[in-house]
Amino acid sequence: MSESPSRPGGEKLQKVLARLGLASRRDAEAWISEGRVKVNSVVASLGQRVEPSDAISVDGRLIKREERAEIVRRVLIYNKPEGEICTREDPEGRPTVFDRLPKLKEGRWINIGRLDINTTGLLLFTTDGELANRLMHPSYQMDREYAVRVRGEVTEEMIERLKEGVMLEDGPARFTDIQAAPEGEGLNRWYHCVVMEGRNREVRRLWESQGVVVSRLKRVRFGPVFLTSELTMGRWREMTQAEVDILSAEVGLKPVPLPAMKEKMRDKLDRLQRKSAKPVPAARAGRKERVLRPALDEAERPARKPRGEAPRPTKRGGTPLAERPRDVGKKKHSGHAVELGERPTRKPAPAKRRPPAHEGQRPGFDRKR
Repeated sequence: MSESPSRPGGEKLQKVLARLGLASRRDAEAWISEGRVKVNSVVASLGQRVEPSDAISVDGRLIKREERAEIVRRVLIYNKPEGEICTREDPEGRPTVFDRLPKLKEGRWINIGRLDINTTGLLLFTTDGELANRLMHPSYQMDREYAVRVRGEVTEEMIERLKEGVMLEDGPARFTDIQAAPEGEGLNRWYHCVVMEGRNREVRRLWESQGVVVSRLKRVRFGPVFLTSELTMGRWREMTQAEVDILSAEVGLKPVPLPAMKEKMRDKLDRLQRKSAKPVPAARAGRKERVLRPALDEAERPARKPRGEAPRPTKRGGTPLAERPRDVGKKKHSGHAVELGERPTRKPAPAKRRPPAHEGQRPGFDRKR
């Protein structure tokens, strides 16, 4: 009898591929199911376990499996504009979210979740497949918060139904919290809503199930990571060591030191980051995003102080603590918040219309576990 390909003493193949930074576990499982992965020149099966001595290849390319004591865990924050798709290559030639990211000598950037082509806002990328898998897995309860502009009449009964749950074509779904942005009026209102899953177009479909239309949708938070206007549309920033450690702790991973980087390479990344922003389309040149909260990286470049804002508290070591708007007297967030980088000052084009006072702001509410 031949030896079974699944050996209890080994490690699951999809976990090995994720740990090597080749893909998330979900993507690795898809590769295995499609027959793109071989172990010792034999097509692999889902759930198969491998030993360090086994030869693994993907699409005919042998994977180097140097066992390293450390895992490379880098994380990028990206403010996605409209018109970009969350895939590496598009047959129609449309721009993708990977086009502006810095190139890697080893491994690849793995997107943590997706946004559809018309949705803007926060996207995370990492080189650590295990981190990506945990952040996307429902068992870790990573809540996603969206700013939504809804066209149509929204009643209290409608909001209650959305919070209790409605039946969509792929099963029941609901918002864990919904709050109307302040000072809204008319049939175009902004709401901030939270979902616990990353299902395809879930936020849009939930609102549409109540007979209203989502005219704009922007993700403003993923777990402990907040998007602020310091990171303009189309730009990315790499998380600092402290930020990556906070994100890792949220999903039960131990801290991993960032790889040492030479000054020349750091300067190159800084230049790439500054060049990553796309020009603002003419139709939106007059719209200026509101500042949601001050930046975390005050040590890296001078902080831009919002008008009339009180100094923020700091924890030991000088790292500012994230404070949500209007959270005074409320239960504090159980984790730490990761803030975004500093935005260089720029003079906006003359506005044709004055944006609503609530645009781009989040009302702030306790995070639901």
